[in-house]
Amino acid sequence: MRRHSLIDIERARELRSAGHTYAEISQKLGQVIPKSTFYHWFKSIRYTIQGRGRLDEKRASSLGRAQLASQAMRKRKMAERIATKEQLNQHILAIKGTDEAQRIMLGILYMAEGTKRASGNVTFGNSDPEIIALFLRLLRNTFDIDESKFRCTLQARADQDIAGLERFWSEVTQIPADKFYKARIDPRSLGKETRKKVYKGVCRIDYLSSELLCELMVIGSMLKRARSSSG
Repeated sequence: MRRHSLIDIERARELRSAGHTYAEISQKLGQVIPKSTFYHWFKSIRYTIQGRGRLDEKRASSLGRAQLASQAMRKRKMAERIATKEQLNQHILAIKGTDEAQRIMLGILYMAEGTKRASGNVTFGNSDPEIIALFLRLLRNTFDIDESKFRCTLQARADQDIAGLERFWSEVTQIPADKFYKARIDPRSLGKETRKKVYKGVCRIDYLSSELLCELMVIGSMLKRARSSSG
């Protein structure tokens, strides 16, 4: 075991008191010193106010770098996992365009998010523009749709730009602005700032057809029965 001079030990203690890290002290002494040795040297040390502040800053900076590195690693692993799963499921894209597959997707989507009254109109709402666009794409692809029967209603927060939201959702849905009912304001949002700036409210689509509602409900019911009978 290497013996260190009292001069080295005292110099190390001075540097530590001033807030230097183990790595910095080893570099200044020109020696590779084990952490266990440093721990023994520094057990009774008293830090200066500046030294304690410097160490705290160093530790916070080191922790921040470690957290950023950990986040980057998690993101990279997730991206790799997603890429693998996409590759495994590429065959789905070959059948998704068929009429049968689209009706199944539409039935499942409506069963999850649509209004299922015994009589009335097709009503589907969501805050995700991609979900709304998917629903309308499937609906238009699989049924003979009369575009004049579409209506839209926005449910928004009190501090949001309603006119801007209507323009946004009109573009997403490809439904003219004159088919939009008056927006509904959530009374719970009065006097409260919207924190999620990307939030575009909830878009509710109504298609004025009890016949189409009946068909969507039948498709959903058939899918549920098929799932139950399969085990």
